[in-house]
Amino acid sequence: MEHPVPAAERGAIRIAERVVAKVAAQAAREALRSHREGPPLPPGVGGPHASVVVRRPPGDDGSGGQAHIRVAVELGYPSDIGGQCAAVRHQVVRRVAEMVGMEASHVAVEVDRLHSAQSQGEPGRVR
Repeated sequence: MEHPVPAAERGAIRIAERVVAKVAAQAAREALRSHREGPPLPPGVGGPHASVVVRRPPGDDGSGGQAHIRVAVELGYPSDIGGQCAAVRHQVVRRVAEMVGMEASHVAVEVDRLHSAQSQGEPGRVR
């Protein structure tokens, strides 16, 4: 009968920041799909992208990690910008915990651009 190897002797898993960023960006896409408001976004608009700084990697048991995450999104306008950002923040926190076992202790949602039905294809201000 084999004896289980103690956790300290098994090694550790290191999750790269780019992996956490991909999980966060996918979570933002999920949130925006379910909470989409405003006019449709024009073709070619990039999806959310994220950057991550791992403040504390997960321990040997796969828990206890902590990351600071910044997610950039583009939204339709007019819409509930605050509501969409809150949905993104909530989904990122949930999915990062589920997928990589890290606490997203700080999630900043940055709106890179607002797309209005009136301004699609036309430069200038929307009133």
